Amino acid sequence: MSRLNDMYKKEIVPELKKKFAYKNMHMVPKIEKVVVNCTSRDATSNSKVVESIANDLAAITGQKPVVAKAKKSIASFKLREGQAIGACVTLRGERMFEFLDRLINIALPRVRDFRGVSPKAFDGKGNYTLGLKEQIIFPEIDYNKIDKIRGVGISIVTSARNNDEARELLTQMGMPFRK
Repeated sequence: MSRLNDMYKKEIVPELKKKFAYKNMHMVPKIEKVVVNCTSRDATSNSKVVESIANDLAAITGQKPVVAKAKKSIASFKLREGQAIGACVTLRGERMFEFLDRLINIALPRVRDFRGVSPKAFDGKGNYTLGLKEQIIFPEIDYNKIDKIRGVGISIVTSARNNDEARELLTQMGMPFRK
């Protein structure tokens, strides 16, 4: 069992149960999945870009990514329906906790001029989305082997009913929110 998962079960669940006065432990919000995705507009002209994105995501998450394809054609972007434009990975269970642990404790502190993540990026239903400007903050990425610095989108889907519950859950897990 990962360190973060162990901490969730032993410390965070009782703390949240007490704070929000839940009657049983199944009402306590939990993280259901983490979706990591990356797309690039260069992928329309060069098919090797998608391969590079997929390799980066596989290194970061430890799981094989799914290639994301365009849903509809947009002529002004030179984009055709079904064309590969990026990749995404959905993490659940142990891999999800391992990834979150690395994100919170290793990757985020490596961001230049880091003052914390935005506390306003919740969607109203308890899900949190975070955008990183560069994938090189993860130690798994070899700086010499990347062709271009790309952004990565990370969505944390929780079972919380509102933003306050989700914010408290993520704060307890160690997510460094801006004050």
